[in-house]
Amino acid sequence: VGRLDVEVGVTVIVFGGELEDAEDRLEGLSAAVAGRFGDWCVYDHQCEHHHHDHDHDHDHDHDHDHEHDHEHDHEHEHDHDHHAHHHHSSLHRIEHIVADLHLDAAVEADVLAVYRAIAEAESSVHGMPVEEIHFHEVGTMDAVADVTAVCLLLRELAVDEVVASPIHVGSGTVRCAHGVLPVPAPATALLLRGMPVYGGAIQGELCTPTGAALLRHFVTRFGPMPLMTPEKIGYGMGKKDFAQANCLRAVLGTREGTESETVVQLQCNLDDMTGEALGFAMERLYEAGAVEVFTVPVGMKKDRPGVLLTALCHEDRKTAVVEALLRHTSTLGVREQSLRRHVLTRHVETVDTPLGTLRRKCAEGYGVTKRKWEYEDLARAARERGLSLAEAERLLRGD
Repeated sequence: VGRLDVEVGVTVIVFGGELEDAEDRLEGLSAAVAGRFGDWCVYDHQCEHHHHDHDHDHDHDHDHDHEHDHEHDHEHEHDHDHHAHHHHSSLHRIEHIVADLHLDAAVEADVLAVYRAIAEAESSVHGMPVEEIHFHEVGTMDAVADVTAVCLLLRELAVDEVVASPIHVGSGTVRCAHGVLPVPAPATALLLRGMPVYGGAIQGELCTPTGAALLRHFVTRFGPMPLMTPEKIGYGMGKKDFAQANCLRAVLGTREGTESETVVQLQCNLDDMTGEALGFAMERLYEAGAVEVFTVPVGMKKDRPGVLLTALCHEDRKTAVVEALLRHTSTLGVREQSLRRHVLTRHVETVDTPLGTLRRKCAEGYGVTKRKWEYEDLARAARERGLSLAEAERLLRGD
């Protein structure tokens, strides 16, 4: 389990991973991420953590596509005009730089995915093709090194899951080459779509495009810190002073056998949809991020039989699931309720059996262990051998 407390922006919990040498890796991860989370504020339970500018072997007075010259006046505006100071890199040049690093394929894919997300956001903001977008600060070699370090170290830690708290984006305005803009900056705002954010009282830009892109790529879900046992902790310290601590903390540990989490329950009553249309809508809800979708028969007005359609999802997917409900069903409204649910720790294992290699779903916790063969694998094996499902299961049990 790992947790990143960007002490101005986001809480990240990373589950799983090898613990050997993890302390050094976490220190490196903290420092690298700290450099790219420029100005961040993260809510960690009872305290807010702040991170703006981090010094780890080189300066990070920038992270945006611009230079951050922080003037602490009442507007806390940033001077982002740096065109005379830095070479601008295109996505094509970044791809060449990364290719020359000879990284593992998975790490290289992560690095390029982060940069492509930034390029697409900038492309949308400027109304230009991605190929014509030129990175400013995010294209410098130290920025490439930081992004690569984050991707490399997360792969080295081999984490199972990354959980983040809502993101503190800051408030006020930021001055750039295009004028004075509201915080978050346009590219950052696009990258943060679908993620929970809040403004807070700190004047300034607390979340940069690179930080937002890293979160978008690596975070599995947003929510409170789950049940976990911390094992290793690393810190990345910033140089700038704020009312709250300016550092990033990474925590690696293990998940307990059970977990309690908050989910959003979204419901609507339907009495005028066909079974086919309802099934199609349920598929779209899963695609939108629902973790569970089900129906219950109900009696409705004018003695009409209907169904109660329920979708459960995490907070960060609520908007997408609500939109899917309103778009793909005939309902005119959706009810919302926050629930706590207790779940077993789940994983999938691959097993060599008399029927070939099959996947088996496993769940543990509360003194209970449950295992079940993956239906699609079991059904395929049964069809190939002309067996019924019951016969295939008996064969696997050794009956």
